[in-house]
Amino acid sequence: MAERVSEIYSLLIPLVDGRLIVPRACVAEVIGFQPPAEMTGAPPWYLGTVPWNGRSIPLVCFEGTCGQGIPPATGRSRIVVFHCIGSRVEGGYFGLVSQGFPQLVRVSSDVVRPDNTRSFPERHPVICQVRMINEVPLVPDLELLEEMIADETSVAA
Repeated sequence: MAERVSEIYSLLIPLVDGRLIVPRACVAEVIGFQPPAEMTGAPPWYLGTVPWNGRSIPLVCFEGTCGQGIPPATGRSRIVVFHCIGSRVEGGYFGLVSQGFPQLVRVSSDVVRPDNTRSFPERHPVICQVRMINEVPLVPDLELLEEMIADETSVAA
């Protein structure tokens, strides 16, 4: 008999004005920030590429993908390396700039509720916002984010 999962280990990823929440299994590693090699012709949110585990991976700014300004890197900035869900991003990984070290949390239906107080424009990589105790993190649309990266990588190549 299959056992029902009641908790999911997740990461709260700090942004300038809020946080993202993602399942821990989506994240390969959290590394220190390093300046990216810029890509000519890429949109501002596509910061360039950074070396990771012997490969070069795309680095993006989530705030920028949502039409906000690109925050400057600070001593607290980190890169969250994600496993790709699809196969369009070459190499199977991408990095996202975090404005601090992500926090590991255990999430269950007892602590997370939908929060419909905000709506998000189409083509923004946000699925929804949730409420957890005193937090209202965003659930990113990682598939759309990968699609955006793949589209820009193929244009820049």
